Order: sequence, then structure tokens, then C-alpha cells
Amino acid sequence: MKIFCIGRNYSEHAKELGNAVPENPVVFSKPDTALLKNGEDFYLPSFSNDVHHEIELVIRINKVGKNIQEKFARNYFSEVGIGVDFTARDLQAQLKTKGLPWELAKGFDGSAPIGEFLPIADLDLSNINFGLKKNGAWVQQGNTKDMIFSFDKIISFISQYFTLKVGDLIYTGTPAGVGPVAIGDKLEGFMEEKSMLNFEVK
Repeated sequence: MKIFCIGRNYSEHAKELGNAVPENPVVFSKPDTALLKNGEDFYLPSFSNDVHHEIELVIRINKVGKNIQEKFARNYFSEVGIGVDFTARDLQAQLKTKGLPWELAKGFDGSAPIGEFLPIADLDLSNINFGLKKNGAWVQQGNTKDMIFSFDKIISFISQYFTLKVGDLIYTGTPAGVGPVAIGDKLEGFMEEKSMLNFEVK
């Protein structure tokens, strides 16, 4: 099982980090040890003093595919879920300054909490509201209409380079409003009105 993540897929988020809006999807990956399931607590890593939350919609692949045309991408997933892409922002900044990969800042243990999934038959994929509450207050809210690259485009693009397999996850990017978490914070992820993910920072 592979975990792919898309960076800078919402223009307002790219702007808040001072990044240019990309011409193609920015793809990076996380190992399966990054997954945090069933509402388990997230433990802040000792190597960072600035871990940020990034709420994201997540595609779960249900069919093996390679070189998938965008018009057929919808055949390769049947559910959309909610997840968090935790980022050690201070470590990421150091790595970027040196021109090094982001994996240490993005793929550490527990850095990819994953919540529930909903069938796409119940969703308008071009108009999904989602967001994150921290300690009961909204900190991030987004809608798929603001994505730079659609689900179908992302699947098609990734499949040109990697064979997608059943169970692979694609974190599709975060809207503006990312920020730090601290011990004791309670995070809750929503899709539309439904609470889909709930855990505590330790």
C-alpha cells in the first residue's frame, strides 16, 4: 500500500506559504508507518518544534491502474475520506533551503491520520465542503471547487509514473489555514456536516 500526497493544490494555501502555484501536481509520498488510524492519539515528534496540521480529502484506489486517462479516472476510486498531513514545518524549511527532499518533515511515524470514507455516489465531487476544528473552533475550511488539480487529474498524473494498486491512498492537498498544534489540542475533521476524524495531540 502506497501513500501519495499532493502539495500546493489550493492556491490560497500556496500563497500563505509563499509558494508559486504549480503547473503540474506536486507529488510526494509517505510510508505506511505514517498512517494513524481509529482516532489514535498523535504524538509530537522530538525533532520538531513546529508541527502543522493540514486537513485533506483522501482518495482510496479500488482498482489496479497504469497510464490512466483522465476521463477514465473515476473508475479507479469509489470513496473519498478525510485525513491530516502533518508537517514538521521547521524541519521542512531547513531541508528546502538545502535543496533536499521533504520526507523527514512529511513522512515521520503518525504523520498521516486517516478517518472515515464516504461513497462517491453520495457526493458531488466538484463541490465537497470539508474542514478542521482545533479545540472546537474552525481553523481550516475548503471546498473541492477551489482545487487546482481535480481528483481525476491527480489520478491520471500519478499513474503516469507509478502503478496504482488497490488500497493506495492519495491525500489531495490542503486549503489555507494551516497552523501549529500543541500537546492537548483536540482535532476534528469534517466532510460536509459529518465528523469523520477525531483525535488528540499528545
